Amino acid sequence: MNRTRQDRTRRRGALLVVAALLTSVLAACGNNSTDPNTIRFALDWTPNTNHTGLFVALQEGYFADAGLDVQVLPYNNTSPDTLIDSGNAEAGISFQSSSTFAKAAGADIVSVLAPLQHWATGIGVRADRADIASPRDLDGKTYAGFGDAGEVETLKQVIRNDGGTGEFRNVTLGTSAYEAVYSGQADFTVPYIAWEAIEAQHNGTPFKIFDYTDYGFPDAYAIVVNAGNPWLTEHPEQARKFVQALQKGYQLAADDPARGAQDLIDANPGAFTDEAMVRESQDMLAAKYMKDENGRVGTQTLDRWTGYSRLLYEHGLLVDESGKPLTAEPDWSTYFTDDYLDRT
Repeated sequence: MNRTRQDRTRRRGALLVVAALLTSVLAACGNNSTDPNTIRFALDWTPNTNHTGLFVALQEGYFADAGLDVQVLPYNNTSPDTLIDSGNAEAGISFQSSSTFAKAAGADIVSVLAPLQHWATGIGVRADRADIASPRDLDGKTYAGFGDAGEVETLKQVIRNDGGTGEFRNVTLGTSAYEAVYSGQADFTVPYIAWEAIEAQHNGTPFKIFDYTDYGFPDAYAIVVNAGNPWLTEHPEQARKFVQALQKGYQLAADDPARGAQDLIDANPGAFTDEAMVRESQDMLAAKYMKDENGRVGTQTLDRWTGYSRLLYEHGLLVDESGKPLTAEPDWSTYFTDDYLDRT
């Protein structure tokens, strides 16, 4: 469920970072990246713990050691997938959900790394709502949503898997969704567990979270890194160096979350008003979301890509370049690749 997310909200107080980067970014956007060692990386939102590995790789010199000049493009209301597909970025942060929609519609992109192995969102209700003990109790309630394609069908399926009808009222509120639930104007929303859920706890209005996978819903990669297929084909050496340096950054953030969080903070001075929450978020991601069963970061599997993406297809939510629903299930193996990862 993509909310970045263009609205997947999270980080406040990062305007200073955007302003500081804007001049260099405008120059980068005007550059067609004719230097193969220059890589423009598009963010999905202001800097946050989804991006820790990127900033670790910058702070620790992993990109520089590989001879790469990685330029960070701040989010500007254009999705990273669109920037990549149009040739205005070589790579960027995305989500399995938004990546699936974009590629089905013709975007020439592919996921090259998965920083988060699992859903990092869940259904959130106020912790003091004794009348809502599981998803089936959400029938007839009000959902404060974000307007993302697929979000309502996902919630309906989770509720149905728990024995409910999956019928509820949907009000699109964007970043106001959390406050609507806190204040009682809505009954549930979909918080990012490693940020909004922590924030709610700090604010004295804790969430009770229902994880999708606890109710028979397929797992998915909460965060992926997409790259443009033309760039990967034309510059395979630089692409491999880039992906492996980025993988190294995320691996450090997973193995040493305190150091990773500090690198994120140091790379974005003034962006975080609550640095303790940044560290708590990185600790949670490292403990629960970043590593595969072998303790490695970045890997992807066909089973994981197929489960959730197939659900989107089966519900008729995926459309082609002309906006018509797909009539044949895509080959999900073309939606990702591990070929650029360090496998040692």
